[in-house]
Amino acid sequence: MPLSQNCSNLQNANHGFFGFLKIFFALDRKTDLDQGLREIERITMRSRKIVLKMNKTVGYIIMKTALISGITGQDGAYLAEFLLQKGYFVWGLKRRTSLFNTDRIDHLIKDVHESNTHFNFLYADMTDSTNLIRVIQDTQPDEIYNLAAQSHVKVSFDTPEYTANTDGLGTLRILEAVRLLGMTEKTKIYQASTSELFGQVQEVPQTEKTPFYPRSPYAVAKLYAYWITVNYREAYGMFACNGVLFNHESPIRGETFVTRKITRGLAHIALGLQKKLYLGNLNAKRDWGHAKDFIEAMYLVLQQNKPDDYVIATGITTEIREFVRKAFIRIGINIKFIGNDVEEKGIIDTIDLNQFESVVGVPPAHLSIGQVLIAVDPTYFRPTDVNLLIGDATKARKQLGWQPKYSLDDLIDEMVLSDLEQALRKKYLKKSGFIVRQSLEE
Repeated sequence: MPLSQNCSNLQNANHGFFGFLKIFFALDRKTDLDQGLREIERITMRSRKIVLKMNKTVGYIIMKTALISGITGQDGAYLAEFLLQKGYFVWGLKRRTSLFNTDRIDHLIKDVHESNTHFNFLYADMTDSTNLIRVIQDTQPDEIYNLAAQSHVKVSFDTPEYTANTDGLGTLRILEAVRLLGMTEKTKIYQASTSELFGQVQEVPQTEKTPFYPRSPYAVAKLYAYWITVNYREAYGMFACNGVLFNHESPIRGETFVTRKITRGLAHIALGLQKKLYLGNLNAKRDWGHAKDFIEAMYLVLQQNKPDDYVIATGITTEIREFVRKAFIRIGINIKFIGNDVEEKGIIDTIDLNQFESVVGVPPAHLSIGQVLIAVDPTYFRPTDVNLLIGDATKARKQLGWQPKYSLDDLIDEMVLSDLEQALRKKYLKKSGFIVRQSLEE
């Protein structure tokens, strides 16, 4: 039977693995399988997403397809890289903007004309139901990781309606799309929940059974997303899971999140690009882990035989004030806090000159003992704040076999060194006469 005739049957064949087998089993034995795959890829975009890796001697193996919303964020970028290493074809959903915002995933992107490209992204928006239905129908994912969100807690107080629409109803739109498309048995769904659900904590530490008490529009929107995920799992038998992730950071964390703000500010201060670092509530305590550990937990959640919800956390809580100390001591500066409330300040108590120069690369000529480096700005206070979060991930450890590999000190070291490298580039540019502008939120 001619190759072209077999391939034309693809458009009428059932989508997925068995549809492709109809074509491959019908091919003449002398037909080059590589040619067959190229013809299939030419006819339909779906073949790139359901994908069979062809090999003349081995035959075929199935390649899973993952769809990640929020692909340009910290978690989306790390998860995409992780899944590609696992042999997945990865589709990312990206919101259209007039600026490039793919820095975190640029190293994964290949020219679409190249062969064996297993990563690509589509434009989508969590507020557009028809758009989400179309991309899910086109990509036919085996797994959906819904990571997209307006995830800044302070900003959610300024944009509560948008936050609810994106973070709450956006989750419903994905669940409903999978149901309407008849993909409930094919597609597994991971919903990115948050420790902010616990808010005004009802017990310490927090587990899967701890009552929720959200304290921000962001957390309330995520509360709806959590329960609608549970509801669709129970009502329609969907493999839909919540990962209640506690704070997880990395060198590619958004610059306005407090941990990244601290390490980035530290780097700028160390190189003379910034005089002070302004922060909000220094008393807040958070359970911080590394994003690389946490995205592995996301993957493990969807590899189980039955859907369930899991708390993912390190089980260690740290005060923001202590995070500041740990970060600055990495470059040889011991920070001492004096004063109370909005008058509290962090000053240089001691400087280890050798440590500073060894890490930063220049002497601290612009810094002196007693100099104020940290100040409190009430602008960063939230109308209702969360003072303490610490998770108990016993269930995840037992059922998923998950264990964090990075300690908090490992995480801080990595973030400090990364931000120093970026700040050093700025310093070189300024020294060479280029204008380096500070962003509005620095």
